[in-house]
Amino acid sequence: MMQDDDQPENRPSSDAPKRDFYAQVRAGIPALLRQWLALGQADNDRLALILAETARVAKVGAPDETPDGARFEAWCQAASGEDIPLWAPRTAVFLLNQMPARPTPDSDAEACAWAYCWLRNRSFDSAQAALQALPEHLQAPLQQALQAAWQDQQGLRLV
Repeated sequence: MMQDDDQPENRPSSDAPKRDFYAQVRAGIPALLRQWLALGQADNDRLALILAETARVAKVGAPDETPDGARFEAWCQAASGEDIPLWAPRTAVFLLNQMPARPTPDSDAEACAWAYCWLRNRSFDSAQAALQALPEHLQAPLQQALQAAWQDQQGLRLV
């Protein structure tokens, strides 16, 4: 499994709102992966393969192994994303943002996961620049979550 610098033990523990945001991110990860499961036009094994290979090629993660369809399905059905490597939702965001179906998050937690992954996938000079770089159909649904993700990311840089 990929080394993850965003494991809870590596995050600041003195700021409850930041922990709460990250808890929302992790809670929203399975829903984010379900979007890829629902909109991807292949079986679970193929969708898992596409996710892992895209992570490697697009350099949004470095999976140690390619998950099979059963593992991918388990990630999608998980109660939270605590045991899901971050390359998977980061890659799902990369793919979903390009889909003609124009998917949007279905919950606040999923919006937090989407915004968090968006900021992890690219570098931005400001929250406004990150918002403006999103596809137009995602700008309104992700506006609040993106601001929270930006504040979380900036807080981590101060540690």
